[in-house]
Amino acid sequence: MSFRTMIRPAARISRMPIAASTARGFHATRAAFVKVGDPLPGLDVLQEGSPGNQVNLAEDAKKLNKMIVIGVPAAFSPSCSAKHVPGFITHPRTKEFDSVAVVSVNDVFVMKAWGETLDPAGDQNIRFLADPTGKFTKALDLAFDGGNIFGGDRSKRYTLLVENGKVTSVNVEPDNTGTSVSLAEHVLGKP
Repeated sequence: MSFRTMIRPAARISRMPIAASTARGFHATRAAFVKVGDPLPGLDVLQEGSPGNQVNLAEDAKKLNKMIVIGVPAAFSPSCSAKHVPGFITHPRTKEFDSVAVVSVNDVFVMKAWGETLDPAGDQNIRFLADPTGKFTKALDLAFDGGNIFGGDRSKRYTLLVENGKVTSVNVEPDNTGTSVSLAEHVLGKP
């Protein structure tokens, strides 16, 4: 085998498009996560209330003037249940938005129960949406490996503001799960 024959496969790999090399996952360059001006992913993968009730947030966002999308690592986790989501439930500016969607990589039954716990009367116009396969979260490039704490791929903690179908504000926690930039008081201002 000649030296050229030995290096040829490596040369082909180095010319692979970024998307193909990203799929490999080894020293791959990641695409930046969702940006201001992007539409929401047009996927029918989110579920609300039951597995048969599919939700496409991109389609919903096109019909609404203003929307908040809140991504959380896990339903019923301490920061999500005590600070992140309740902050939007009680913030007066939340009422300026046509819809608030809380999205988590959980099953639909957990999200339904969590919604009933945080908003028992259901009068806050907040939807609790399950992303059971994580496809929506991955399409935003906001997934991370939750490892032993969360048991696999989860959503980074984030808040997106959406107007007329386009993202107008992106607030992603730099450490994936903290509460320094995505809380209602940071995104909507002090109440």
